[in-house]
Amino acid sequence: MSNTYKNILKNSAFSVPSDWLQIKTIDMHTGGEPLRVILDGFPELAGNSVLDYRRYCKENHDDLRTALMFEPRGHADMYGCILVPPNDDEGDLGILFLHNEGYSTMCGHAIIAISTLAAKMKWFDVREGENELKIDAPCGRIISYTHVQDGEVTGVRFHCVPSFVVGLDRKVNVKGLGEVTYDLAYGGAFYAYVDLKKNNLNLELSAASYQDLIVKGMQIKHAVMRQDAEIAHPFEDDLGFLYGTIFIDDSAKEHIDSRNVCIFAEGEVDRCPTGSGVSGRMAIHWARKELELNQTMAIESITDSVFKGSVVSEMDYGPYKAVIPQVEGTAYIMGQHTFLVDPKDPMKKGFILR
Repeated sequence: MSNTYKNILKNSAFSVPSDWLQIKTIDMHTGGEPLRVILDGFPELAGNSVLDYRRYCKENHDDLRTALMFEPRGHADMYGCILVPPNDDEGDLGILFLHNEGYSTMCGHAIIAISTLAAKMKWFDVREGENELKIDAPCGRIISYTHVQDGEVTGVRFHCVPSFVVGLDRKVNVKGLGEVTYDLAYGGAFYAYVDLKKNNLNLELSAASYQDLIVKGMQIKHAVMRQDAEIAHPFEDDLGFLYGTIFIDDSAKEHIDSRNVCIFAEGEVDRCPTGSGVSGRMAIHWARKELELNQTMAIESITDSVFKGSVVSEMDYGPYKAVIPQVEGTAYIMGQHTFLVDPKDPMKKGFILR
């Protein structure tokens, strides 16, 4: 055996220089959609609420978002979160969401993943059956219920913030696509929902159409943003923007009610059925009287992963008749990382190639 190889076996840990930044994460996925949970090494965020922390991070540490989400540490479709204090003593934790464009207001797959991780890490007193967590997201308080059986997490369901329809069967002219019919709804974030049965878009909601879905999804998103002045939250200005386009079609599977693919942020493709998107869909189906209270819909994603959605209650929310949706799914831990930022690295802030 060579001396070099013997030294490799004896010394497999890198000694990190004192001026390098170290950020520790646990990486997970929910239905194939990644979540990089940032746990240690990120600078402390100033503020008194989750929205304050979000603004502070955006204004002062956006280079670390890009460093952790972009290549070479991430990729164009990477997703992450930072855990912060809750808004008040009634909450258990707060959460910020990170992606290729910035900081989203709601993320259902992250809620499912972080609830799973909290139970596995025993961040709370875990018991058999359902375990409730109050999670403050930028869009408001989310209540999650983590089911534990024989000490193992078997799934998570969460009650989203009030979700509502802004308009059904709206029309927008999109260059190269013609007139597109869409529903505009909010489920913690605003989406334009495009049912392929109502539109002649020549699209297939499969991995084979990945690039085409990005192009058409972003074309529709930008066209709706230019046209629709009603993308405004009734109580928080920071929440009033269009997050993405969700394409809807039938599933080929008898036990699945529907298939949707979400194109969000700067052309990211959600690998899971999109928790906030399913929440908005529950509001749409409720408004169309296509759902009864507690009736469950199974919705699959581009990877065939499935979330279950339902409506648990109805309420008035500003000028809207809103619902509280419930979304169910499962998440898994993939790895632990210590990411290093060398201050001399010319690519320390990351880059994206798609």
